[in-house]
Amino acid sequence: MNQYRILLYYHYTQIDDPETLREQHLKYCKELGLLGRVFISSEGINGTVSGTIEQTDLYMNNLKSNPLFKGIIFKIDESNGHAFKKMHVRVKNELVNFSLEDDINPLDITGKYVEPKEFYNGLNDPNTLVIDARNDYEYDLGHFKGALKPEIKRFRELPNWIRENKHLLKGKKILTYCTGGVRCEKFSGWLKKEGFDDVGQLHGGIVTYGKHPEVKGQLWEGNCYVFDQRISIPINQVNHVIVGKDYFTGEPCERYINCANPECNKQIICSEENEHKYLGSCSKECREHPRNRYVLKNK
Repeated sequence: MNQYRILLYYHYTQIDDPETLREQHLKYCKELGLLGRVFISSEGINGTVSGTIEQTDLYMNNLKSNPLFKGIIFKIDESNGHAFKKMHVRVKNELVNFSLEDDINPLDITGKYVEPKEFYNGLNDPNTLVIDARNDYEYDLGHFKGALKPEIKRFRELPNWIRENKHLLKGKKILTYCTGGVRCEKFSGWLKKEGFDDVGQLHGGIVTYGKHPEVKGQLWEGNCYVFDQRISIPINQVNHVIVGKDYFTGEPCERYINCANPECNKQIICSEENEHKYLGSCSKECREHPRNRYVLKNK
């Protein structure tokens, strides 16, 4: 039986003193024994933490009882142990870095929430365009069948990419999705502000879609990238399809590593065999780097 849980959550709300809340929250998480990563800003909170069932119950009840976070929703995964090595709570300017000149407040404008069943129907609708709001390396590991892949390395690059490819969206119903929903809150609101009327977002993100008892993650292909030690999780409970491709051979693969050159750190999909063959590195230059982690580790 799994004795640990991993919690994923976000909540947009006005926080007047993020720095004080950061100090209090970090102290509380450490007292509980949680590990993870939490971001706090003037616009809300966004985090993922791991702990025992008792610890995570106390944590969820604490946040739910705080008037600041009224209505907060947690996505819960069972686990055999912690998914993090440390506990970090940091203050950021934005929960997710969108870097707009005229920022979007999801409490004022955002796309309509679309539940998993309706989203599944949208995936089968030729008049609906489904847009992945994540980064390219996340898409490469797994995505919804037929979803549009913006060629972006960072979330803040998404508005420019959409403006350059606006013709793809013309006359379509638009559905957006991301891992847990936090990015879509801003992205879908921005799309509405840009003049797209029929905009929806997958409520609860990919993680919630995968747990839906009726949909069961269908029409998702590959694995879902997550920002903890697991790196990826399965979504489709009915028909798992591998879409990831080994960086070196192009063969089906779902194993991510970071390039062993600390100055590169590029994420690549790579089999264990090819990690050893290419010294955990994405290029000849990285293999020969004097601080190559793979070389140093294996002497």
